[in-house]
Amino acid sequence: MPGKPDYYWQKSRDQGYPARSVWKLQEMQERFRLLDAGHRVLDLGCSPGSWSLMVLDILGSRCVLTGVDLDEPDPKLLRRPGFTFLQGDFTDPAVLAAIAARGPFDVVLSDAAPSTSGNRIRDTERSLELGRAVIAAARACLRPGGNLALKIFQGGGERELLASLRADFETARAFKPKASRSESMETYFVALRRRAGSATLKP
Repeated sequence: MPGKPDYYWQKSRDQGYPARSVWKLQEMQERFRLLDAGHRVLDLGCSPGSWSLMVLDILGSRCVLTGVDLDEPDPKLLRRPGFTFLQGDFTDPAVLAAIAARGPFDVVLSDAAPSTSGNRIRDTERSLELGRAVIAAARACLRPGGNLALKIFQGGGERELLASLRADFETARAFKPKASRSESMETYFVALRRRAGSATLKP
């Protein structure tokens, strides 16, 4: 049997997904049921498009899905009914306003990661900064009762970020899917059922 990385890469290729990360979202869906029929979903950092394609495959064309990225995703995603692409930086106030205008959302997803330098401390800091930006976007457009899942690099500071999520969601935890490479420093924060009145979701 092939090793884990090759297995998930081959599985993605065979099933038409542009990246192996799709199986991480599938596992989170099976474990936590992030997505449900009729959900309005936001995918931040959506390119190349695997997560958005999986969302559409799970929920079907009745799903209302908005993807945001600096780069265009896979053309097959752009052709899918139910998907709208906003090109830009979601930390830009104008882009965030355009995102919020399409909300409120039931689910906010982000598999976004910074470009890595090889310096673990620097890469972790940049990942935390990006994670805070994702949480700030969720604060602006995630409805009460909504769910959030985002990628974070482990290595310092992530505990405080997770604690802030636990204050604003009924449950929040770190989760490393089986599809993540064992040597990877990535983990995912999965926060379920945003509390009503949590207007101060702390980034």
